[in-house]
Amino acid sequence: MATRVPGPLTLQETPAPERQVVASVQGLTRRFGERTVLDRLDLEVARGEFIALLGRSGSGKSTLLRALAGLDGEAEGGLSVTGSVAVAFQEPRLVPWKRVHANITLGLAVPNPKENADAALAEVGLSERAGAWPLTLSGGEAQRASLARALVREPDLLLLDEPFSALDALTRITIHQLVLQLWSAHRPSVLLVTHDVDEALLLADRVLVLDAGRIAHESVISAERPRHRDHPDLTSLRTTLLSALGVSPEGTS
Repeated sequence: MATRVPGPLTLQETPAPERQVVASVQGLTRRFGERTVLDRLDLEVARGEFIALLGRSGSGKSTLLRALAGLDGEAEGGLSVTGSVAVAFQEPRLVPWKRVHANITLGLAVPNPKENADAALAEVGLSERAGAWPLTLSGGEAQRASLARALVREPDLLLLDEPFSALDALTRITIHQLVLQLWSAHRPSVLLVTHDVDEALLLADRVLVLDAGRIAHESVISAERPRHRDHPDLTSLRTTLLSALGVSPEGTS
């Protein structure tokens, strides 16, 4: 009887899932008179990715956000966003003559806006303040309302322009936890502009440093969430990011 000798095994690799891009920027340039704020900037934001954008004042962070939000028609170059976009600004920008609930439903084009707004306010812990006037809200409550107004639209891309900078330290910790909970539940792509290196390290998957209108540095953060400031990987990354920003760990330029 003849013995069949098996041939060499052929290992077939499972192809990696295709990376879906929600926002793509190619060679984006924005000038204000003779000053170039964005200089042929390239960036891709993947679906569900949380990116933090650092940079000195005037480096073009908010200008990039405004372009992605469709609020700046003067930028030159390629820019495309797949799906819907929502923005939360440094100031909550609630309409003062409308109650909180009406602020959430403002311009909301869905069959049951009240139902959607109720769900969003519940998610951010503001159900009991739905009928309040914006001027009666604390700073943290106003930012929660701003987040609810953005998330009720189920955005594919959520743009956060320093929304926590005016909050006190304890409120910021609470809002950070809330943002991560909401991001985990809804999985929008997030681009957060911040001046706070620790905030970027605690929240983001990827941290970019913008300088002279271009991305000058990129750090990928693989540490699991929730993260702690004293995690050895974050300590090392903090030093790297401060150096990329032109700041020593002791805080001197």
